[in-house]
Amino acid sequence: MTGEMTRDPRINKVIVLIGDGMADLPIDALGGATPLEAVETPNMDALARAGSVGLSRNVPSGMEPGSDVAIMSIMGYDPGECYTGRGPIEAASIGARIPDGFAAFRCNLITIDGETLHDYSGGHICTEESGGLISALKSELDSPDAEFLHGVSFRNLLMARGDFSKLRSHAPHDHLGERWVDWLPSGPGASALLALMEKSRAVLEDHEINRARKAAGKQPANMIWPWSGGGAPSGAPYSKKFGLSGAVISAVDLVQGLGIIAGLEIIKIPGATGMVDTNYEGKTEAALEALERLDFVLVHVEGIDEAAHMADLEMKMEGIRRFDQLVVGPIAERAKERGDCALLVLPDHPTPISIRTHTSDPVPFIAAAPGIAPCGAASFSEKTASVSGLYVPGGHNLLELLISGSIA
Repeated sequence: MTGEMTRDPRINKVIVLIGDGMADLPIDALGGATPLEAVETPNMDALARAGSVGLSRNVPSGMEPGSDVAIMSIMGYDPGECYTGRGPIEAASIGARIPDGFAAFRCNLITIDGETLHDYSGGHICTEESGGLISALKSELDSPDAEFLHGVSFRNLLMARGDFSKLRSHAPHDHLGERWVDWLPSGPGASALLALMEKSRAVLEDHEINRARKAAGKQPANMIWPWSGGGAPSGAPYSKKFGLSGAVISAVDLVQGLGIIAGLEIIKIPGATGMVDTNYEGKTEAALEALERLDFVLVHVEGIDEAAHMADLEMKMEGIRRFDQLVVGPIAERAKERGDCALLVLPDHPTPISIRTHTSDPVPFIAAAPGIAPCGAASFSEKTASVSGLYVPGGHNLLELLISGSIA
């Protein structure tokens, strides 16, 4: 590693493992435990005993608690200075340039049922089907002022001309079961988005793909939902910021976009789904290979968060178990064998089952590296982190603290 930042000379490799939405609140059905406490996680528990456990606030006060903001913090960028919206990050992930005078919006394909926002993902529509729907939207609604871009599954993009700097928009996964008309975009520029949303219903509702989905008992993706738009974000690449080469491994466009903005290699894994059934082994194998040739590797697992949004407790617990067994275990073992690795394991934000959405509360983390003395924690959980006495109020500082050997 090279660069101007002070680094612990014993550290040559840096690994970040993110279990998206893993933190939670106590659940009555688990006897007052959280899923992280209830599931057997021997590998994270062993790391906790060997290193430091604490809390990190990854979502700055006043900002929406999304993975965009939280993972930007984990990667060492201050969202208060660098963040411009989720859409621009996902635009980077597919190599889409934001034209002058335009903003890039995340554009979900959602399911509405009468007045109710029923599903933020169009029934977790597959990428092939969403491609057909986006193609129809492009044919009917693309113009010099608006362009639809296909992404992955329900996660797509809308480029819209105008000044949206004071627009207020809302993440659809925060308002499931509520009246969707209460959460429409508002403020300067909203009228153009509202018109596209209304027109999208006519294009999508009777589309052959949605007719087939309904016939098969699946939810139709019958409206677009643009949100979190803006211009290109700022931030120095890792080669300058930390003096690191590196890679990002994730099934989610958003996380890949953050990696591209940071100047990191994006490693795409066959069978990586963004759900609990993702290819954990493939992600781990790719991470271990990348570790031999690069300085930094980030592995992101999304399915735990998706299960929480679905209020599926068993699925969330299974996702945590697989993350521990199939990702944390093998990577921690390799780090131990090498003896020159700094390892950070954490969620980006909490996604409590009880509310089915993100919160901005601090999250527990494990930091293990040469020179970090055992903190005395018996296991890894929200509770053990909260009583450790170690708290990082600005999560964007956590990575630098780890690399410099400054975590207590």
